[in-house]
Amino acid sequence: MEMSSKLLERAVAEISQLPGIGKRTALRLALHLLKQPAEQTQLLTSALQKMRDEIQFCRQCHNISDVEVCEICANTSRDRSVICVVEDIRDVMAIENTNLFKGIYHVLGGKISPIDGIGPSQLNIVTLVEKVKTGNVKELIFALSSTMEGDTTNFYIYKQIKEYGIVTSAIARGIAVGDELEFADEVTLGRSILHRVPFENSLKSS
Repeated sequence: MEMSSKLLERAVAEISQLPGIGKRTALRLALHLLKQPAEQTQLLTSALQKMRDEIQFCRQCHNISDVEVCEICANTSRDRSVICVVEDIRDVMAIENTNLFKGIYHVLGGKISPIDGIGPSQLNIVTLVEKVKTGNVKELIFALSSTMEGDTTNFYIYKQIKEYGIVTSAIARGIAVGDELEFADEVTLGRSILHRVPFENSLKSS
């Protein structure tokens, strides 16, 4: 894409690195920013820089947070004996939007995927097992997407905590096989949480 300005070209190139943003969309966004008052662009720049510099990961569940312990983990009304295991921060947001889950979360930060070079040691699995070892956890809900990598990760964690005798469940398959949790509508996702099934049953059906 030929441009008359190298500065614009560089801005477009950087914006197009964002997921789902092609060169044409990046150009539209860059031109839109050029039309805005300089103060508006400065506010955007400042917000992005502040987010990048100051955002933290909750030391308890690995969710994003402005402080050491996120609002969900710090909320005393949440049931700390029920942990919902998710792949990504976006999955926490999706489940929270249903307003149906009152436990806490554990964000793995990905799924086991040998083809991508991601093994158990690259995920937040050790800290999850440590939580189970305390004896304060009654149920672990596997809420990873219904993919081969998601099922592999579920099974790996299940083997790690099986000896501790806690209840393990998986979200009901209202979520289509191969779908990512973040794209499920709130009603379907909420029902999948409420109608979760024992994890052992999901092993027999797979």
